[in-house]
Amino acid sequence: MAENPLREAVTALTHLIHRHGLEEPQILSEASDIIRKLVARDDWLPDDMAQPHPQYYRQYLLYGDPLERFSLVSFVWGPGQFTPVHDHTVWGVIGMLRGAETEQHYRMDEGGLVPVGESARLEPGDVACVSPSIGDIHRVSNAYEDRVSISIHLYGGNIGAIRRSVYVPETGERKPFVSGYSNTVVPNLWPPMN
Repeated sequence: MAENPLREAVTALTHLIHRHGLEEPQILSEASDIIRKLVARDDWLPDDMAQPHPQYYRQYLLYGDPLERFSLVSFVWGPGQFTPVHDHTVWGVIGMLRGAETEQHYRMDEGGLVPVGESARLEPGDVACVSPSIGDIHRVSNAYEDRVSISIHLYGGNIGAIRRSVYVPETGERKPFVSGYSNTVVPNLWPPMN
């Protein structure tokens, strides 16, 4: 059977969740290694899951666990695109596949949102984590104004269906949203039968 890095990652993540349930510290550690291996090479992402939009970033579902324990998504950033400040409500692992992105974490304070530390830049092969227990509010942007960047995100749930929040930075006001996905068809991880 031909090598399929995406299928290998999905299989490894399924085994990981089966072994540890949703115990966050162990999941984040081992899932980071799986995502790091997946983004170590850039020859597996289907072209139709890497298409930018001229006005806003896209979120393509690569795999959704049937029990909604995790989802794997490609984020495709057009030049200069960025997210609003938002949360996830579940753990997540972000791996940079192509290009670069910058991430700024925030925390709630009495007067609104306050930046936490300096912004970080993710380059191809880099991995970062988010969760309600380690820091869940951030803004992400394409680090480039002249090219597409793509990151691979793993979440501890069906991220496209989870009710989350965007935040008004000046006041900390929360506005609920559900992101959905940009695609209606997911990649076929299994080769055709001969």
